[in-house]
Amino acid sequence: MPFSQRRQLTRQTWKIVKKAGIAVLAAQAAAVVTVHAIDRMRTARIPGGVHGFPTLPPADTQVGNTMARTYTEGHSLYEDMLEAIEGATHHIYFETFIWRSDYWGKRFKDALIDAARRGVEVFCVWDGFGVLNQDPRFYHFPDMPNLHVRKFPTLRSGFFTLNIRRTGQDHRKILVVDGEVGFVGGYNIGDPFANEWRDTHVRITGEAVWELENGFVDFWNHFRPATSPELPDQGARAWSADVTAQFNLPHSLLYPIRGMYIDAIERATNRVLITTAYFIPDHEVLASLIAAARRGVRVQVLIPEYSNHILADWVARPYYGELLREGVEIWLYQHAMVHSKTMT
Repeated sequence: MPFSQRRQLTRQTWKIVKKAGIAVLAAQAAAVVTVHAIDRMRTARIPGGVHGFPTLPPADTQVGNTMARTYTEGHSLYEDMLEAIEGATHHIYFETFIWRSDYWGKRFKDALIDAARRGVEVFCVWDGFGVLNQDPRFYHFPDMPNLHVRKFPTLRSGFFTLNIRRTGQDHRKILVVDGEVGFVGGYNIGDPFANEWRDTHVRITGEAVWELENGFVDFWNHFRPATSPELPDQGARAWSADVTAQFNLPHSLLYPIRGMYIDAIERATNRVLITTAYFIPDHEVLASLIAAARRGVRVQVLIPEYSNHILADWVARPYYGELLREGVEIWLYQHAMVHSKTMT
């Protein structure tokens, strides 16, 4: 084939590929708009709307040499987190999925910048995908030698290359101050989470704080900006099996949390209580729940009647029938978005 014909064929092929790509993107955009419109109509029709929900004051529990304080409403949690940041003297590790550019978001930003101005080493990570609908100017920080910030990529390279090790987002919510106090749980940072969402978070003091600190250090050192310093891995000052932290590591294809849940369900003899925002169990989790119910364990699953992701609700519904027939109880939380992920 003459060179000119090959070049013309190549151009025609690229035109077809470009048109196909545009068509796919247009179809995806149309699907997103349609689903969003349906979700807005669904939200407007929720019986009773969204209003206040029962809350409890923070509760302390001593576990070995660790004190754990559990929060189920955002105001008390945020105030205690800010108090810890304002009292920092050495270092702060802050990581979140969503960090909104609103009242509470600004309070956290101001507190972290003030800590850096006091000489505290501050390390911040937030997820780019989680803040897509926020004002991008909010995420500009002053240039300070001890203030280190990292926006986790909105879209990672594996999304385009189909490499699962390079996909996923940073969905963790961790705060560690001076290695003495740590916070972890489901709460993102922003006004809606303080006022409208039912979530669960834990404040940790004592030996187990190292678990959270080590998790942040490993993540930062793997994904840190090239211009930011590497954090030292200092090892555990003390270690106890009473409280441990498990971290999923998609880049290493490690998902210990799922295995921990399945092991606990399979050992249950009396009751399994699960709270989750999005209930889409895989085959092994589903089988474990059904097996527990069949051997007489009372299995109760609490999920939002309407979550903030309509697609997750659609995918979850087909599981209800089989679980209910097997004796699993499914409870729908009304008038608030339940974002907790807990199991006892």
